[in-house]
Amino acid sequence: MHAYSDAVVRSQGKRRHRAFAATWVIAGGLAALTLSVALSISVGADHVPLPAVWNAVFHFNAKQTSDQVIHTIRLPRAAAALLVGAAFAVAGSLMQGMTRNPLADPGLLGINSGSEFVLAVCMASDPHMPFFGLLMLSFCGAGLGAALVYGMGSLSKGGLTPVRLTLSGAAVSALLVALSQGIALYFGLSQDLSYWLAGGLSNTTWLQVHLMFPWVAAGLIAALLLSKPLTVLSLGEDVAGSLGQRPGLIQAAAAATVLVLAGSAVSVAGPIGFVGLVIPHLARFAVGVDYRLVIPCSAVLGGLLLVLSDLGARMIHPPYETPIGAVIALVGVPFFLYLTRRSRRGL
Repeated sequence: MHAYSDAVVRSQGKRRHRAFAATWVIAGGLAALTLSVALSISVGADHVPLPAVWNAVFHFNAKQTSDQVIHTIRLPRAAAALLVGAAFAVAGSLMQGMTRNPLADPGLLGINSGSEFVLAVCMASDPHMPFFGLLMLSFCGAGLGAALVYGMGSLSKGGLTPVRLTLSGAAVSALLVALSQGIALYFGLSQDLSYWLAGGLSNTTWLQVHLMFPWVAAGLIAALLLSKPLTVLSLGEDVAGSLGQRPGLIQAAAAATVLVLAGSAVSVAGPIGFVGLVIPHLARFAVGVDYRLVIPCSAVLGGLLLVLSDLGARMIHPPYETPIGAVIALVGVPFFLYLTRRSRRGL
């Protein structure tokens, strides 16, 4: 009885410690995110001092050229970076939780390349399609890519292991990217599609932000609602079923949420990889495996990573911009190789 009481006390102490750590991660992340957004608005081809940024945001003067630049170009870009980063990071958290695959990521499992393929077809068939139509078709493309990856992975003898699923994702992604580039070459879309494939936010408008925001917000809310059953599901389907959960329903809801989050992010910023791979691992390292803590931390850290990456993309070789995807890959590729090395026994 005494040993049981000690175990309960230790368990409660760990929960309090993780909740305290999550509070610090979210508070610190939001503070860093606020500063990063301010710097993102300030830095550019025409540098704007931070006091001027404050005045432009809270005391807008339409007659000031700098205020016009901030409101029409830099503010929507910073807002889009925040939303895209949060969407990719939370989508990766959901995927890793529901598949129990540490290598799961929208960019590695065919979701981004599926959206890319469908958008390439749309650009070829109707170059003037409104952004809302592209957004809807991006969701369909994400679903197509995920279905192909899981279908191919399921054909493997022994079922889906983390590494087999990743290899299937790599094969499907390579196929869809090749088809997209073939369509671009045939219809003369190489320049437009290549710019989008590299990943970037330079042409983001308020219209795109306004159309993306409700989808990302709905996806984040759904992820929070799924966080508790997802924590149980991450322990295994048998454990979840014995505790009264419905694993199939949870996985279906999580998959739909991932498609909404990743599809909306890809439609605006392009197929930026590794955000959904790296950020969930950092969040779990800081706050443990409880997805009620992992998901909000992932959203904050993902937004911070994209804002900082966008800022770095403009500062590496001014006045030219480095693709955001290349900046994030500098961190993501070594991290992916590290995780692959740890998971090699799943082959």
